[in-house]
Amino acid sequence: MNSKLNENSAELTATAASQGVIVSQNLRQSLSTYYPWVIISLCAFFLFYKYVLQVSPSVMTKELMGEFHVNGAGLGNLAATFFYAYLVAQLFAGPLLDRFSPRYLTTFAILLCAVGSFAFANTHSLLAAEISRALMGAGTAFATVSYMKMSAMWFRSNQVAFVDGLLATAAMTGALCGQVPLTMLVDHSGWRSSLLYCALFGLVFASLFWLLVKDKNKPSESIPTQPKGSLLKFSDIRSLLKDKKNWLLTLYSGLAFTPIAVLGGLWGNPFFEVSHHLSNTEAAYFTSLIFIGLAIGSPLFGYFAGRGDSVKVMIVGTIIAFISLVFAIYMINLPLWLFGTLLFVFGMGTGVFMLSFPLGKALNPIGLAATVVALINTGDALFGSFTEPLIGKLLDIFWDGTVVDGVHHFSVQGYHVALSLLPMYLLAGLACLFGLKKLTAIHQNSVRVFAS
Repeated sequence: MNSKLNENSAELTATAASQGVIVSQNLRQSLSTYYPWVIISLCAFFLFYKYVLQVSPSVMTKELMGEFHVNGAGLGNLAATFFYAYLVAQLFAGPLLDRFSPRYLTTFAILLCAVGSFAFANTHSLLAAEISRALMGAGTAFATVSYMKMSAMWFRSNQVAFVDGLLATAAMTGALCGQVPLTMLVDHSGWRSSLLYCALFGLVFASLFWLLVKDKNKPSESIPTQPKGSLLKFSDIRSLLKDKKNWLLTLYSGLAFTPIAVLGGLWGNPFFEVSHHLSNTEAAYFTSLIFIGLAIGSPLFGYFAGRGDSVKVMIVGTIIAFISLVFAIYMINLPLWLFGTLLFVFGMGTGVFMLSFPLGKALNPIGLAATVVALINTGDALFGSFTEPLIGKLLDIFWDGTVVDGVHHFSVQGYHVALSLLPMYLLAGLACLFGLKKLTAIHQNSVRVFAS
């Protein structure tokens, strides 16, 4: 009797153990399937955070000019310190992420953003404000590169293009929250408290990133990456820098994205307030339409690029952006619904600039993926670093002497002259694309980025 009971007990124990093993295996398999999406979602939140910080000055221009007693050029320079630091840090972000732990570096970068936001919210000195803004720029320099690096590490080759295409959606969601929601928060709590909330968010987010993200020791299927701790070969980087196609992509990316960065990040809101007699919140709503258009246009043009010549798609999108931007800036008597439509179409057309990143990765060794992305991303920071203060300087030159509440008030005519740089940038970007098309035609009949 006892022996029978012992046999039955042993059988039940063995059955339970085998079922436990099956459940454990199924759980591990489920986690291995969904864990890459957890990681890429956290990287997407970093992009979200980056763009909230980047565009935040656009909804507090009057407050910043009054607090730090600066004119248009001074405000432009204060906002652009973000890009100065971003530009320098971007030179190192790619190689560092290709060599060292993305988990450590990205967590530190998020913390740096939070520290910068906290310091900016508490300073009364222009110099300290510029240093704080520079800390934000240095930290956010890792956002895009980290996202691209993680997608290459954790996703299969047939998933990477789709995952990379989601980058713009995450980034522009952050830019959207940096407009109307942040404007409402500034109106309710003041600009200092708003930036303190941003700092608190960054601190919590950095902790979550550190706890939930781990580095992958084994590269994803068909995605060779730089071995952890190994040095990048100088010959590879030299050949990357000697390739004219990479420089044309870098220039194009900067020239195409800067109009959105300038309008959405600083000068769009005050211009729309003057040109269409809008409140700060109403102007932020119209600025948001640019980012909505970009979030839709980027994956849409990516879809078409996968079925044709990607450079041709980029040319078409840039032409659309140029035409709609010219009408949006200079046709100030248009109905508001048409004005908003033009801003949306401008953002949608500019969405093609995101194709620069997968195109750059396709034209270079995949082991240098983060370095290539960092190089192309440098163009955005380079042009943004001098365009915002340059437009501010032009506004000062054409200022008619009007002061409202102790702050310089710029005229519509002054904005028309200063913002004329932006359509010129898009024309120069088109020239880069035609040069790129000529170079790629030497090697192949058409360049397909999202090959199936």
